[in-house]
Amino acid sequence: MSTPMNTQAMNKLDALNYYTATRKYDLAFPRLTQDLDADVVVIGGGFSGINTALELAEKGITDIVVLEARHLGYGGTGRNGGQVMAGIGHDLEKVKKHVGDKGLEVLFGIANLGAGIIRERIARYDIDADFRNGYGYLAFNERQANTLKTWLKEFQQVSPDDDIELVTGDKVQEVVGSTAYCAALKHMGGGHVHSLNLLLGEAKALAGHGARIFENSPVIAVEYGNRITVRTNAGSVRAAKLLWACDSFLNGLEPTIAPKTINTYAFQMATEPLPEELILKISPIRGAYSDIRPIIDYYRVTNENRLLFGAATDYLDYVPGNLADWNRARMLKIFPYLADVKIELAWGGPMACSANLFPQIGSLPGRPNAFYVQGYSGFGVTPSHIVCKVLAEGMSERTERYDLMSSIPHLNIFGKNSLRPAVMSVAKSWHQLSGYFNGRR
Repeated sequence: MSTPMNTQAMNKLDALNYYTATRKYDLAFPRLTQDLDADVVVIGGGFSGINTALELAEKGITDIVVLEARHLGYGGTGRNGGQVMAGIGHDLEKVKKHVGDKGLEVLFGIANLGAGIIRERIARYDIDADFRNGYGYLAFNERQANTLKTWLKEFQQVSPDDDIELVTGDKVQEVVGSTAYCAALKHMGGGHVHSLNLLLGEAKALAGHGARIFENSPVIAVEYGNRITVRTNAGSVRAAKLLWACDSFLNGLEPTIAPKTINTYAFQMATEPLPEELILKISPIRGAYSDIRPIIDYYRVTNENRLLFGAATDYLDYVPGNLADWNRARMLKIFPYLADVKIELAWGGPMACSANLFPQIGSLPGRPNAFYVQGYSGFGVTPSHIVCKVLAEGMSERTERYDLMSSIPHLNIFGKNSLRPAVMSVAKSWHQLSGYFNGRR
């Protein structure tokens, strides 16, 4: 089992957040209190679980049961920045030695599908999720600006129809209202979304296909075999296939995959509603933003004219004593003119990181009907929609891209429980140092 955080820290992380305060779907699903049979049972009611189930349902596999320990979106899905950005992992070059040049081309080709999948999903099921186009990747110095020049060519190659432009100097102010940056890569194919409303809309669509969803139904045991039995305190599900989709809330339930990720924490806040002229100063494109450092600041303006700002600790892994003050200090480094703005909400949560910072999918060794997905390493909103499309292919008909992604080795992380703060602090420091060598610092 993972080492629990103290109660005071968890209370801060579980504070009311922007997403739960502005949810538009009044959905509630029952607790599992009976014994069921199904084709597929999914453990986890976040983006990974719901998206994979929905992809399967769209393929005609609709006898699905989803079990969520608390409520849908309790994990990272309902605690993030809502960024819809390009990419599938932190650095595709890190997995090149496992997939080769041809495999890297395949991964790069699917890495930019996420925004399109989200837009298509919203349109198909008429999901009210406040999606807006517009993204800015931001550089603090010339090294980072040179990295953005490389990204510009890559983005234009895979998304030739999108409005993508690199600006420098005074023109940066036409993308984002901050003098902290020397360059900005505007990508109007990206954007931002209300992630909890997106999830709830997707869950509603999944239920419409006939899938059964249960909340407040934590799993206590799994019995593997040709048919897998998943038990809760009050019921069970017997299914031909299983998906573990718990990510940072796996809590050691499946010991084969538990050592392959380690939890760290990210923290967000939302300001009071701001005047329209101030919002347009902050974000002329009314978009979402992130710099390209190894550990980023990320922020966006919401439909209610709030600024939502988030980050993680840079070197040492800890939970700040006051989440609002901690994030506010980071915000003021970027937008000093917001000194008088009130912070109304502040929250945070865990995110599961893999050793190579690349999402993990596959099946358990010796158990070809038991699948898993985890380890988004802080980039889950968009990549989850890509990864789960590929995973659903693997759970149904198998495809070359599923075989490719599932072939990437997933290393165990030594000391992830007993030494977690130290392991994460060392990892963050190394990650920051490596940024000097790849144009990210």
